Amino acid sequence: MSTTGGTARIDVVVPVYGGWAHVEECLRSLRAQTSPVNVFVVDDVSPDDTPDRVAREFPEVTLLRNRVNSGFATSCNHGIRAGAAPYVVLLNSDVIAEPSMAADLLATFDAADERTGSVSPVLSDREGNVDAFGTCADVTLAGYVRWHGVSSLPADAARRAPVNLGPYGALAAYRRAALDDVGLLDENIFMYGEELELSLRLAAGGWTSLPLPRVLGSHIGGASAGVESPRQRYLSAFGRAYTLRVYDVLRSRHAARTVLTELVVVGARLVLRRDVASLRGRVAGWRAGRGVPHRRRPSTGLDRGITFTQSLRMRGDGFWQGLAAAPSGTDGDGRSVTPQA
Repeated sequence: MSTTGGTARIDVVVPVYGGWAHVEECLRSLRAQTSPVNVFVVDDVSPDDTPDRVAREFPEVTLLRNRVNSGFATSCNHGIRAGAAPYVVLLNSDVIAEPSMAADLLATFDAADERTGSVSPVLSDREGNVDAFGTCADVTLAGYVRWHGVSSLPADAARRAPVNLGPYGALAAYRRAALDDVGLLDENIFMYGEELELSLRLAAGGWTSLPLPRVLGSHIGGASAGVESPRQRYLSAFGRAYTLRVYDVLRSRHAARTVLTELVVVGARLVLRRDVASLRGRVAGWRAGRGVPHRRRPSTGLDRGITFTQSLRMRGDGFWQGLAAAPSGTDGDGRSVTPQA
């Protein structure tokens, strides 16, 4: 770990909202990096004494304190603006980074084309299964976490459809020049979906994301909002509807498919789980997008090969497990597929 006055080429931004036990693990893993990093911990008004413990136990990090609870995107942006290194890593506080994380990301960026705006590494869960290998999106701009839940990645996972759009937010690496070009995370999105929206803007701006088939961290998941909690479902739905509105998807040629998808997803929640959080979140997200200037859809990066039926199946772990077991060039049902961007 380095200080902000050092020569590190990577700024690591760690948003924090309580949970000292996993925050401590995360920061210890950054202290153990084989390549120096500048660490910015952004406390989002924790309900406990976590920020004071960070200041006491990790004096080498830069601790920033939000005045009000502002959300993940705002906290990340606070940390990004505080640094100046050419590369930025956004790291959830419940992620333990591999010792080589910074070194591997630097080597990848250094070898990549200068229009590589982000790198999408593999993130595992605490049991060693794949938590994420980047994200992908279909023509309705619905995003999916690639390879979630599989026990191991196929050798050609980086090249397989659905194609990678950008990194998963729990461990996401960016070229600062790309962020300077298209802007930082959209602070209207409190949490969930903010990295997808940023990936859409990067792709529309001509920046690419390079998949890195190497595990660079392990993730608890849901430490802030709870796994499949009503709050998580509400916030995820908010980000979905907000993105639909600011990208004017309902006025595109994919409007009918988008409406049908939303009816199926929300309807299933209402009927099968008697859960209104997804509906409430979508209503709030749609309203929040009112008055926001429409954004340009990317011409590359979206996987146009994802069908309506496949998009529904991709919301469950079974799809990715089936894809991992399928021969290269086929989908989880054994049908031949051709990646389309």
